[in-house]
Amino acid sequence: MQLVEWLQRLMTSFGAAWVMWILIALSVISVAIMLERAWFYLSLRDDLADLALRLRTSLRKGDFDQARSALESSPSAEAAVVLAGLAEADRGHQAADEAMQGARALQRMRLERRLAFLGTLGNNAPFIGLLGTVIGVVGAFEGLAVESSSAGQQSAGTPEVVMSAIAEALVATAVGLAVAIPAVVAFNIFQRHSRSILANTEALSRVLMAYLVGNNAEMPKPAKD
Repeated sequence: MQLVEWLQRLMTSFGAAWVMWILIALSVISVAIMLERAWFYLSLRDDLADLALRLRTSLRKGDFDQARSALESSPSAEAAVVLAGLAEADRGHQAADEAMQGARALQRMRLERRLAFLGTLGNNAPFIGLLGTVIGVVGAFEGLAVESSSAGQQSAGTPEVVMSAIAEALVATAVGLAVAIPAVVAFNIFQRHSRSILANTEALSRVLMAYLVGNNAEMPKPAKD
């Protein structure tokens, strides 16, 4: 019982305020990540249908410099992957495919960067808030114990202490949910964008592979300056 009493005194002496400060700090970090990821995904936007059309047209004309220029002018992750394949296409379609798979893995890492934090926060913030709730409830029961031990003479301020501890417990739960819900929503949205970009990458890669395989072609080596 000494250990339980020591832990009880430890929790009630600090209260649940420190838990809420941790949640607020995590919330600030998560908002910063959301803004950074939103800006990152917006910076990758491009007209992929037009890019695919220009790439297909350039390849069919055999104008490889124009195809390379079209890809280099695009800010999209899809263009970066196909450009990696184009750089190795002079060694055959298998080399181009391997190069694009490696570039796709690198782009996946860029797209999913920091998303693990949002997912982890969304899953665990309610439990952190629950810890604050438990601490508040323990404080409330301690206040009730003080009241019952007063031998029929109610201690001054005891009801206020109990109600304050209960309110603190409820606030901790609310803060935990308020931090978790936006993190989960943002995580799901960014994950969906990442999957969509990777699917578009596969589709655009097929344009180059269709040309190389269909014509059994090898791209000429780029001219050295």
